[in-house]
Formats: sequence, C-alpha cells, structure tokens
Amino acid sequence: MGRFSALEWPVFRQLRSGDHLGRGPAVASAKTRATQSRNATADRVVQSICPYCAVGCGQRVYVKDEKVVQIEGDPDSPVSRGRLCPKGAASEQLVNAPGRQYDVLYRAPRATEWQKLDRDTAIDMIAERFVRSRRNTWQETDDEGRILRRTMGIASLGGATLDNEENYLIKKLFTAAGAIQIENQARI
Repeated sequence: MGRFSALEWPVFRQLRSGDHLGRGPAVASAKTRATQSRNATADRVVQSICPYCAVGCGQRVYVKDEKVVQIEGDPDSPVSRGRLCPKGAASEQLVNAPGRQYDVLYRAPRATEWQKLDRDTAIDMIAERFVRSRRNTWQETDDEGRILRRTMGIASLGGATLDNEENYLIKKLFTAAGAIQIENQARI
C-alpha cells in the first residue's frame, strides 16, 4: 500500500478537481478506479431465462473459459426489463455450486450405498415402475358401477423451477395416465 496523503481525501479531491458537489470522479478512490467487474473479462454473453419460476425473467449469462462467472438481469427482456428477484440474482450459485450432482444416483431398497446409473437405465426403471403402479392401482368403476377411470397409486408434485410449458406437459401426461392427485409447489 502506498504512503498516506491527506491530499487524497475525497473533500480535497473535490476542491482540486472542481467537482464541488462530489458527484463526479473526485469521489472515486484509486482502488475504486482500478476495480473492474467480473463481466468486463467475460469471453461471451449468452441470453437465457431464469430457471426458478414460471415468470420467465431474462438473464445475461457471462462466460469466461467456458465457465459461468456472472448472471445478471437482461435489460432487453420485455418480461423483467433487467430486474431479477433474489433467487434469480443468485442463480450463478446454482450453476457453480460445489455440491452439484452431475450423475444419476440410485439406492436400492435396504441398501446403504448409492450407485451411479446411466440415464437410459434410470429412465427405463422409472417408466417400468410407473406402468406397473398404474396397472396395479387402476380403478375402472366404483362400488356402485360409476365410471372412474383413474389411479390413486400415482401422484405428481411439480416444482416452480419448471416453466409453464413443462408444467403444462407434465399435467397433461399425468392426467392422460389417469392420475388425479396432481399438484404444483408454486401453487401451494
């Protein structure tokens, strides 16, 4: 650190530079002038949509060396006009979280350890269990002969991190499968 000089106090800089109201460069210290944002060194900027709720706020994702370094609101977005809620503003932490999982993990019944599965195997397991549960719990009619055509063995709880289109398709899928217990975390 350099030697201290009282002439570098903001009030003296204001008087020396003619910035008497202290609204210009006189109020910025040398350290402040040398500081630059994380965005300034980004290799590229990618437009995106916030993943947290169905509003669809626009985001600018700043990438350096193929790693996300900052996410900010997109001022060109007609939805959010550059603003983000606290969750959207912190979405860079979602992308770069050190504990983020990149593998499908499965723990068999009564097992004590998790094992990695490839995606296709996991999807096949889920589909097989879904179809079996639907088949075993299907109710065509009630005790009085009224038509039900439903299953009580399948339920869905959607999340607010999905957008409107994804939630719409999930609702249609579960309704077509006969499930009637369909809810969304965003509505609860």
